Amino acid sequence: QLRLVESGGGAVKSGESLTLSCVASGFGLSSFDLRWYRQISGKERESVAQIDSVTGYTRYADSVKGRFIISRDNLKMTLTLQMNALTPDDTAVYYCYARRYNNEFWGRGTQVTVSS
Repeated sequence: QLRLVESGGGAVKSGESLTLSCVASGFGLSSFDLRWYRQISGKERESVAQIDSVTGYTRYADSVKGRFIISRDNLKMTLTLQMNALTPDDTAVYYCYARRYNNEFWGRGTQVTVSS
């Protein structure tokens, strides 16, 4: 069982930055495709950034492209999301997600609140 624990959420003002971290335990992280999801209150959970296990290729939702950066450190078993130029629309619970074949794992989430 892969365990994922997010941290780094908090309350910031519009234009500020936050860095989210997700630390994994239980399995090596290198073979997992990793994503950050977020769920805005009243809306469905959406993928905001992903990073491939083999190539390290990254992909972003249009809403965060150019502002968020996803990265991984397989040795440190860590997934990171650098979030810049935050706006109130980024207010959500952010979740770490890992997938290998048909096995999916989720963290419990960390709250990010951006005030104007």
